[in-house]
Amino acid sequence: MSCAFRRSLTAAASIALLTGCNSSSALKTACKPEMARISASAAPQAQAKQTASLASAYAGAPECSDEVIEQILTPASVNPAPVKLTCSATLPAEAAVVTRQILFEGQAASGGGIDCNGARLEGTAPRGDREALVIRSRKSGDTWSRPTRIIVRGCRIANGLRIYGLGRNSEAEEVKRSSMNRDHTSFAQGAAPNGILLDNLRFTATGGIPLYVGPGVTNVTLTNSRFTGTSSSVAIYLDAESGGANISGNVFDLRTSGRELIAVDGSAHNAITGNRFNSISNGGIFVYRNCGEGGTIRHQAPRFNRIENNTFALDKGGQPAVWLNSRGGNRSYCFTDPDHPYGSSLTSQDMAQDNIVANNLAIGGTRDAFRNDDPSNRLSGNGECE
Repeated sequence: MSCAFRRSLTAAASIALLTGCNSSSALKTACKPEMARISASAAPQAQAKQTASLASAYAGAPECSDEVIEQILTPASVNPAPVKLTCSATLPAEAAVVTRQILFEGQAASGGGIDCNGARLEGTAPRGDREALVIRSRKSGDTWSRPTRIIVRGCRIANGLRIYGLGRNSEAEEVKRSSMNRDHTSFAQGAAPNGILLDNLRFTATGGIPLYVGPGVTNVTLTNSRFTGTSSSVAIYLDAESGGANISGNVFDLRTSGRELIAVDGSAHNAITGNRFNSISNGGIFVYRNCGEGGTIRHQAPRFNRIENNTFALDKGGQPAVWLNSRGGNRSYCFTDPDHPYGSSLTSQDMAQDNIVANNLAIGGTRDAFRNDDPSNRLSGNGECE
């Protein structure tokens, strides 16, 4: 077999080839310096320091009582209702499985959290949200009460984690109604959870999306976590009007049935750094803006995102590692509305601009592993090893 190492210098630059590899061992030798360079750039020490700093800043709620811990551990067969936490729970080491849904809802939950101590969350609710763990806002009259500064760590999550404010996704009625207003982005962000730390989690996908960051959710940090299993959609969905997520130091061993691993859909100011994506067949990180699905106008463009120091292992002939403007308005539900002249109602184009894709490594797969068609995006130092 033949192989090559390529370095993408800029979005418009030609690709220089270093050829002459004729064995898998030679390929590993060619790629090894690049992998070392990217690993060094990821700076895991700085990441650990930042996580510790956030945990200290977010802490605030009192420790949960023994009675609350007992409620968490009560089987759903005895009491199927979700457990609403307004405190910080640390589960005992012998707590292998939790079958009730864990819920952080509204301002009352702020400063709370759960340290599963390795326990597996596989609960659901008899109606409404079905995920094992839910962090959501609560509407009271015309106002929204949102949780902030929530910490979730040390959990094995088998039935998904969802964070949302106005609605579960961008097609929810409250989201659609708000999207008809010019200040939709700021309103959605003000109503949604903010400041969520997810650390040392193990997601096992069983068909659904393991981690869903809903419309308007801001400042979610996901670190030191792993994704396995199979999703019918994506591993992580960053929905419209969300922003400020920090996804760093994670491993993706998850398979999808036809989509990319991380969808950045009308989400801005996110950092996706120092992650490892294994055995990718349908794409790594796609950055785009949905153009009106469900009748909702998406306002925020997916701008000012940083995708740096990641490693992608691509299946031969698969989709790219990173694709900016991956949809290009090519959907049947795109629409324009002269009465609401903003966002996707003005243009069905993705508008992925002013993003940085730097110092990533793609191993195997297509020769066009880092795709971009907008000159405002900056691509530099990305390597490709065949």
